[in-house]
Amino acid sequence: MSESKNIAGMSMKGGRKDNFFFCLIEYYEDSKRWFLRSMLQVKDEEGLEGDDAIRSWIEDYKINQLVVDFPLTWPACHSCELDCPGSKNCPVDEVVSVRDRVNSILEEDTKIRNHHPKEYERSRNKDDEFDMGRGFWDKESHEHLLSRSFKRRLKKGFLPYWNRSVDFWIWKYYYDQYLELFNSSYDSFGNTSLMILSRFSYLRRHFPSNIDLYEGNVNLTLIELLRGKILLNRDIQNMSDIELGVEARLDIIKKIEAKLNIFIYEHDLELIVKNPRAFDSFILAVTGQRNLLDKVRNFPLWTMPSQTRLLVPKF
Repeated sequence: MSESKNIAGMSMKGGRKDNFFFCLIEYYEDSKRWFLRSMLQVKDEEGLEGDDAIRSWIEDYKINQLVVDFPLTWPACHSCELDCPGSKNCPVDEVVSVRDRVNSILEEDTKIRNHHPKEYERSRNKDDEFDMGRGFWDKESHEHLLSRSFKRRLKKGFLPYWNRSVDFWIWKYYYDQYLELFNSSYDSFGNTSLMILSRFSYLRRHFPSNIDLYEGNVNLTLIELLRGKILLNRDIQNMSDIELGVEARLDIIKKIEAKLNIFIYEHDLELIVKNPRAFDSFILAVTGQRNLLDKVRNFPLWTMPSQTRLLVPKF
């Protein structure tokens, strides 16, 4: 395990005055157990603006690692100074690498369809009728016959002004599952405002120099919890239900608490259950816990993991 004994998760998506939460999980050697030490919210910090509260929390609790829910890096176009030939002809290595991989997947699919058209259609129809059984979650998107939705995503192309190379990696391994559970596609900047990115760019300049920052994604962690047999499909699907959402969050937290050896005090449990933003910060902290235990997925070098610092946990 890393020398670091604490990890914090912080969901910051929302407006500058939004009541965001800071979740700190700490490991206690004596009891060999993890504790949710603090669940803090901005509105409880009297006399402190949100930005000042974040800095105060990091300093007071001597945070070693922090996981946030938005990109820490930009797409290739952001720093490019070339005379642009267009996305389809972009010569930047990062973009060329992804473009070649996309073309390879589409070409292989076309080859299978052309050489075995009847078998291809039978397999396609069978895939369309899957029952969300075990096989669907044991496989990853690239291991299935290329789904219609995944193929449409790939044909739309990789946009170097909007997508990072890690986006394609996520599509390859999680596209179908992400779509099925959340009715959306992973997109680094899909629901992230420029305000958040600018704000955090300012904030991080005031953080201690030794703090490690990571990017997390709540939905990806939930998918891995499902794949790890810790959660059930209905646990995640019920989260978006107005009447069942609170109960679903409670069930999810109780299962995580039991399986991952994390103790949560009743006051913090009530806060997480009732507030979706607090829940997100908790899931980000759990993502960080897996990183401390070295139980995260390894990213290939072409996704530039040392810069992106995206965490996808394993359970």
